[in-house]
Amino acid sequence: MVDFLNLVRNENMKMFRAPRLFVMLGIVIGLIFVVSIIWFSYDYGSLTSDMWEVTLVETSVLFWVVTIFAVIAASGTVAEEFSSGTIKLLLIRPWSRSKILMSKYIASLLFALFMTLVFLLAALLINWILFDLIGNAQSSAGSGFGSALVGGGEESDAALITRYYLLTFLNTVMTVTISFMLSTIFRSNVLAIAMALFIEIVLNNLLQLLQLFDKKWIDYLIFVHLNLTKYAGGNVSATDGMTLGFSLSVLAVYYVVFIALTWYIFNKRDVAS
Repeated sequence: MVDFLNLVRNENMKMFRAPRLFVMLGIVIGLIFVVSIIWFSYDYGSLTSDMWEVTLVETSVLFWVVTIFAVIAASGTVAEEFSSGTIKLLLIRPWSRSKILMSKYIASLLFALFMTLVFLLAALLINWILFDLIGNAQSSAGSGFGSALVGGGEESDAALITRYYLLTFLNTVMTVTISFMLSTIFRSNVLAIAMALFIEIVLNNLLQLLQLFDKKWIDYLIFVHLNLTKYAGGNVSATDGMTLGFSLSVLAVYYVVFIALTWYIFNKRDVAS
């Protein structure tokens, strides 16, 4: 167990010591700051917005950047080992291939969680300073954009945003898992990143196209369930009538298949090829 934790720690060190981490953090925090400043400049006269409302809007609009950065980190953990040839050195160590692969995957999820927390804390801090400290806006729990987005009028602002972020993080986990699988199978992080961009940018338009076809099998496509934030207002989606339990069940099946396929390919692959 200790050896496995050391493997995870080593993978995390590779990710967190990479120079690109500071670029990613700068972009994420910078985007939040710019959007908050623009919103504050337009809202300053009326003071109708609060930190929770602005944070939710920024998350719905900007969080795809966090997902892409998490995918870049995850896809590189395996693909870069193959491209640089270091995978051969790694596999001669006294660890099984399964442990090596799992350590890389867990490290990827931890990185995604780290970026998610950075986004949330940065958004809350910046918007608290601008809208609740400087602007002294009145908090409107369960009203305004927050309640319209998540559909709740009885939950507190903190509970609403916690639910929204949990669902958002699950979306990110699935996207990272898909990209991790692709980078392992094809040994290319470019394909993995391209798939993540497709999911984040093209997905909404694809779903609108699929809704034109009244076919039951469409409900079992993974793309239909990759936006769990539609359940932020409750366990039943207001757009398509699906339930959170059904979407989680479908995603769970795909998740098991993706993990099993990734494990099988990685364990059977000839690293000399």
